[in-house]
Amino acid sequence: MLTDIAPPPALPGWLPDAVRLYLDHTEVGLSLRALARREGCAASTVLRQVRRYENRRDDPLMDEALTHLGRLHAACRRPPQAKEPPEMSAPLRRARPPVDDATIAREGRRILRRLAEPGALLAVAPEMEKAAVLRQTPDGRTTRTAVVDRAVAQAFALKDWIECRTPGRVGIYGLTAAGRAALKRMLDAEARPGPAEAPAAFSDQHRDWGERTVEAEDGPRRLRCNLAESPVMALSRRRDSSGAPFLSADLVAAAERLREDFEVAQLGPRVAQNWDRFLTAGDRGSFTGAGGAAGPRAARDRVAAALRDLGPGLGDMALRCCCFLEGLEVAERRMGWSARSGKIVLRIALMRLKRHYEETGGLAAPLIG
Repeated sequence: MLTDIAPPPALPGWLPDAVRLYLDHTEVGLSLRALARREGCAASTVLRQVRRYENRRDDPLMDEALTHLGRLHAACRRPPQAKEPPEMSAPLRRARPPVDDATIAREGRRILRRLAEPGALLAVAPEMEKAAVLRQTPDGRTTRTAVVDRAVAQAFALKDWIECRTPGRVGIYGLTAAGRAALKRMLDAEARPGPAEAPAAFSDQHRDWGERTVEAEDGPRRLRCNLAESPVMALSRRRDSSGAPFLSADLVAAAERLREDFEVAQLGPRVAQNWDRFLTAGDRGSFTGAGGAAGPRAARDRVAAALRDLGPGLGDMALRCCCFLEGLEVAERRMGWSARSGKIVLRIALMRLKRHYEETGGLAAPLIG
């Protein structure tokens, strides 16, 4: 009798929308065009999302999670008077309810923090009910730093927080960029007690706070800055094949010098009454068109001279990445270049820019940080 069978648990709320589209198409049988009309997007967009998860069925955790969620989803969408297939009744009775949001948040802070450590990986085997976080120590030994339920590890795979690096008898998983961003949001929520705006948490995941030395009138000062604000700063943290930084400190300083002049050049002259000396004696309320524009005009001339020295191509790349703060992928696409060629062109441009500043005596510590 159907009355003796408990209703199947509903799909969890943390499940990504792309996974729901995949289940609606594969388990319920909705067409791609029907899903596109329901979501208000193009059918090609739904097709890409469906294919993305279909291509990841080779991942053991992903395949197990999609199989289990597919059975639950089909059972939830089945009419009440319909009987469930005999081969699905026993698995659904034995199946545990999906992981809830609180468990995802709690285990995410604990496990993702361990996976973010250097040399840390997640290992899971078919017969294991739990997954283990392993880390290789400097002396070559491998230690277990954390253990997590298999269902939670499957949820991490569905949310793209982990990806399969080495499939096989023992699957090896590593932390993804989405996982690092999620960890940043979780740690920021811990450090910021009380209610916080949702956009603040998502914007903080793109920030990388650090300190820089800036020359001021009273001497050098240490200021807190966002190291990920400039694409040049993000590229400077990458390493080449020899392990050295892809961009040296002097090349980064040249890029920041160009950015400083570009920012100062945006400060145009006043076009209305100057109220700075309104209550001072002499020259009260006077307006001088040259005083306020002297700094921006000189900075504009320095930027123009640097770009002329770089020439076409190199100057465009330096202007987009150093001044407009465009990413390498965006600059490559707008310049019509092949992928992964922008970083080489940018390094050549910064080498030429460094030589220009050394010849003109304009390379100094940047004021913007």
